[in-house]
Amino acid sequence: MLKRYFSYLVTFCLIEGVLTAQNGITQNPDWQIKPCVNAGFVLVHRISIGHLVKGYPTIYEVNISKPTLGNKLWHQENNKPDIGLSLQCIDFKNSSELGYALTAAPFIEIPFNKIEKTSRVFMRLCWGATYITKCFDIENNHKNIAIGSHWNAYVQFKWFWHLQLTKNLRFEPGIAFTHASNGKSRNPNLGLNVVSLNAGLNILIPSKTKAVVTRIDSSTKVKSKNELLAFAAIGFNEREVGSKELTCYVLSMAYQRNVRNTHKFSAGFDFFYDQNYQYDLENKFGAPASGIDKMRVSARVGYSYNVGRISFPIELGYYVFQKTNADAMMVSRLGVRYYSKSGLMAHFGLRTHFAVAYDFEYGLGYRYFLK
Repeated sequence: MLKRYFSYLVTFCLIEGVLTAQNGITQNPDWQIKPCVNAGFVLVHRISIGHLVKGYPTIYEVNISKPTLGNKLWHQENNKPDIGLSLQCIDFKNSSELGYALTAAPFIEIPFNKIEKTSRVFMRLCWGATYITKCFDIENNHKNIAIGSHWNAYVQFKWFWHLQLTKNLRFEPGIAFTHASNGKSRNPNLGLNVVSLNAGLNILIPSKTKAVVTRIDSSTKVKSKNELLAFAAIGFNEREVGSKELTCYVLSMAYQRNVRNTHKFSAGFDFFYDQNYQYDLENKFGAPASGIDKMRVSARVGYSYNVGRISFPIELGYYVFQKTNADAMMVSRLGVRYYSKSGLMAHFGLRTHFAVAYDFEYGLGYRYFLK
């Protein structure tokens, strides 16, 4: 019940933030339809999942998007990106053990340069949810140690070219990296990674009416180059297959430097208290830990790419305090955050140890601007 409450609360904040940030995209009457096919391979990051690879996966995409209008500061800062929804089906070429992944994920596609020309490089940031038809089952599918649940988070990064063929048609070849994981909310959870080459056609459906930009909304401009950020988050994971759900808490404090509205660097500390680690301590010392010994503390650095009020942080930390090294010395986080005008922040993150998920984080925080 607690997990569901936090998930709904943070999801609501993030969705509200996306809708607010996209006010101005919906004013653009043009639409784009983009079918795309990806062919690649499963990236075997652990030798223990090698037996699941029985062919070269294919990803089929239908993307629906709109060009940004240019009436927002963040449109201009990101060279008027495209924003839309991607519907995908991944055929892992192992129907009996991995099945298929059915995905729905919002995305933003950002040009690398401002100049509009017939050949242009883009980057896609895509984060959503996927349903994988075959997951671990102790009786019927015990070999699938990569995916422990049907529902998983989905991340896709793509780098591709716009090659303009006609006024309303362009060819888009590129390379993509996709990842599916449930954040260790259910074990096993090594996750599935696919690296692929892709080819797409973008079909512009222009409107007869054209929106006119009379002013640029700069409300997302940061108030200061320097800021302090603090947030608290909760996560959930399992220790073993079929074991009870365990709770993880984190308190994070960091200094952030806004180089530009689109780029943010940070340094700080994360304080972790989680039940999984308590079992590690008890196994190590033969008795429950007490006081500060129950905590893990990491010093971290990070970088965030910002799209208006939406931020995509990548953070890497080192455990400077822990009484036992049960799983890792390094910890990383991949996330998405929404920063409101008032300073409040909604956080959703994936905490990992050496590319293996530890938990999803659902949190709220506050950003304080330094004069």
